Amino acid sequence: MKVRRVVTGQDATGKSIFVSDEHVEPITLTPVPGLKFYPLWSADETPQLPSARTHSAQSRYFPPTGGFRWLICALPQESVNVLKACDVQALRDEAANKLPGLIDVLEDDHPGMHTTDTIDVGVILSGQVTLELDDEAVVTLGPGDTFVQNGTRHAWHNRGDVPVVICFSLIGAHRTAHAAGKPT
Repeated sequence: MKVRRVVTGQDATGKSIFVSDEHVEPITLTPVPGLKFYPLWSADETPQLPSARTHSAQSRYFPPTGGFRWLICALPQESVNVLKACDVQALRDEAANKLPGLIDVLEDDHPGMHTTDTIDVGVILSGQVTLELDDEAVVTLGPGDTFVQNGTRHAWHNRGDVPVVICFSLIGAHRTAHAAGKPT
């Protein structure tokens, strides 16, 4: 899949301009073939306008409070089995380098299950994915379906026979002290 990112901004006179037009290369993790992350845009703080800034690498996969990440993710088929069968230490090592903080939130005893201090909003572009919550509650989402994942414990499973492509934003949120869950 080729992902193109076109960014607009303003010049010194306030005129709208194209700042960049480029293809985004995916970030992959060798122990999980087919898993691809296309980072599209991010900020660790509330953005200011006008802005002509170009995309910069984020320091951590999950944004801090007030920050955001916007990306596309391709999830390989049978993702649950891939996670169970992969070399976990190799996955941890590679993810720590390429996507710092991503692997840290995954539960060791339930592959894929995690809790983050983010509100995740997204849309399924292709394939079908199952969203699992506590007590094995599930819903299956397909192309055009959207979700708002409010910092709850969850896992994504591709139990189909084709990759799932999801476009989503992670919005850094403040978790109150009384909220249950394992924050990042």
